[in-house]
Amino acid sequence: MDIQAAKLDLVEKILNIKTETIIEKISKILDKEMIVGYTTEGKPLTKEAYNNRLKNAEQDVLSGRVTSSANLKKEIEGWRK
Repeated sequence: MDIQAAKLDLVEKILNIKTETIIEKISKILDKEMIVGYTTEGKPLTKEAYNNRLKNAEQDVLSGRVTSSANLKKEIEGWRK
C-alpha cells in the first residue's frame, strides 16, 4: 500500500471512531510525532522537542546564560578584523 492509500485508509478509520478517548490518543500521538519545525542545522523538530527547546531557552534566560546585544555586537566586530 502506498502512502496516499494508507492515509485514505487511516482517514476512513478515524471518521468511523465513536469514542472520544481514541481520538484523544491519536491526537497525542500526532502531537508527539508530527514535525512542526526544523533546527538551524535542518534537523526536523517534533512539537514535543520544540517545546522542550523553548523550556530550555527560558531556563537559560532565567539563569542568566544569555549574551546581551551589546556584547554580541562587540563579538561580531572582532570577527571583521
